Amino acid sequence: MGVRLKKDNNRLIEKIKEVTLPLCQAENFELVHLELVNSDREKIVRLFLDKPGGITVADCVHVSRQLSDLIDIHIENIGNYRLEVSSPGPNRPLNKKEDFHRFKGERVKIVTNELIENQKNFTGILEIINDDSVVIAIDGKRVEISDHVISKAILAGQ
Repeated sequence: MGVRLKKDNNRLIEKIKEVTLPLCQAENFELVHLELVNSDREKIVRLFLDKPGGITVADCVHVSRQLSDLIDIHIENIGNYRLEVSSPGPNRPLNKKEDFHRFKGERVKIVTNELIENQKNFTGILEIINDDSVVIAIDGKRVEISDHVISKAILAGQ
């Protein structure tokens, strides 16, 4: 049952992306992350948006109103859902290579799915972005992390 639910969620996430991306592009917003959470009573559709200068509450309300209409019209059998639209906040996820380029020089936290130098958690300054890896500086030491072993990367703030 769990595998089927995950497969159904993945299909639903893709359908939601299909209606969300054109709206974001038209409004000059970046879709940072989209997730679907199943609760007892309803599904929670969470969108994290960004734009140069940052997202405002008014931006979130504007997108939420438009997107809820689009979801209701274009996605059948979604059932009860709650739409949450917000900024990615100070711990913004880094999902695409462009994200790493954009935040070069910033403090990041990277979690890997394989041990690198006997650890899986790294926090440091993002220094170099290669085609298939990133390099972060940790206490004056550089650590290269291959893209394929990164399970999570976020901005770490100060």
